[in-house]
Amino acid sequence: MRIESRLLWMGLGLMLAAQLSLAQQTRAAEIESERDSKAGHLAPDTPSKLEERLIYIKDAKVLERITAGIAGFRVKLGGLATGGGFALGPQYLREDLARGTMFASVSAQASTRRWLRLETAMGQPKTANGRLFWEARALHHNYGGLPFYGQGPDSEKIRRTNYRLENTTADGVVGVHVNKWLRTGVSSGYMWNNTGPGTDGRYASAERVFPVSQASGIDHQTNFFRWGVFAQADYRDSKTGPRQGGNYTARYDSYNDRVLRRHGFQRLDLEAQQYLPLFNKRRVFVLRGRTVMTIHDPDQSVPFYLQSVLGGPQDLRGFRPYRFYDENMMALNAEYRWEVFSGMDMALFADAGKVTPKRGDLNFKNLESAVGFGLRFNARNATFIRIDVGFSHEGFQVWFKFNDVFAQRPFGSSAPSHIY
Repeated sequence: MRIESRLLWMGLGLMLAAQLSLAQQTRAAEIESERDSKAGHLAPDTPSKLEERLIYIKDAKVLERITAGIAGFRVKLGGLATGGGFALGPQYLREDLARGTMFASVSAQASTRRWLRLETAMGQPKTANGRLFWEARALHHNYGGLPFYGQGPDSEKIRRTNYRLENTTADGVVGVHVNKWLRTGVSSGYMWNNTGPGTDGRYASAERVFPVSQASGIDHQTNFFRWGVFAQADYRDSKTGPRQGGNYTARYDSYNDRVLRRHGFQRLDLEAQQYLPLFNKRRVFVLRGRTVMTIHDPDQSVPFYLQSVLGGPQDLRGFRPYRFYDENMMALNAEYRWEVFSGMDMALFADAGKVTPKRGDLNFKNLESAVGFGLRFNARNATFIRIDVGFSHEGFQVWFKFNDVFAQRPFGSSAPSHIY
């Protein structure tokens, strides 16, 4: 009986297994039949209008054609300080002089708000067997309606005013390439300044609202002789469109008031950028920190138009441009970028920072913050158009720029960093 019972159970098990196998084969056949049926009715995806335009820009190489120019002459888009409106103008740029070792550039941009920027520069990035470099630069700004909200971290958004700034600088730089990624040098220059009533009729002119105690140098302007030293450790894989490596800079400048003798000061500017790639550099984490500290005697002060500024497309992207002014500043930025297709990246970002009247208050307390997302259009491995949307407790801002978010201004420039 035991043998017969075992045989019976084995037979039932074999029958059940056969039925399960048959059911699986039947279901597999049904799934395959459904796939064949759907394959016969597939329709191509219809891209949106935005996708069509982006694909056209990429395939037709529109960005490369616009920026390439002919025989050194080209149209330069942007280049003015934020708030000036759409700007363009002619540029003559040659980077192949002296057998490819020397560059020369002359440009002029005007904006829809009648702001003006003129610049000429020349230099040799590498000379003397690649050990030395030098550069000379002259720059003129005439900006009619720069915003000013008052000085300090507690300035109020509703107290927005505007002022006119005319700024002219002439500078020279000479330095040494210590090795492949490290360089250091000295610079010197002269700066002429003039401020006046703002031309933006929507807001009051700054000198009518803020006294000298709240805006140093608003009553009388002065000129400066500047000298400085700097060092840079740059091991990024690309200077214009980095996806890996780091860029660490330190610069010290001394500004000598040549007219009024009451605005002399020294400034230390430190910045660190690190690029962390993922998945064959198609995704990149970008970390950036910057701080500016000023030093001066008790009877001296920093003019408001030369103070550190926060707010806008380069640091706190959820705030209005030039939202915060003061003598000291710190900014922290983090971005996650990924390649959508060749020529376009998307980004998520978080910004934080603050300004302070005292160096001792540069800490991580009471930071202003913003978050957002953006698009990066690239041409010849450089950001050609950048669109960022930032959000903060003061609302949101949309930025349309023609440069990289962490673009570095020349070491030898005396011009205020927020209008360069």
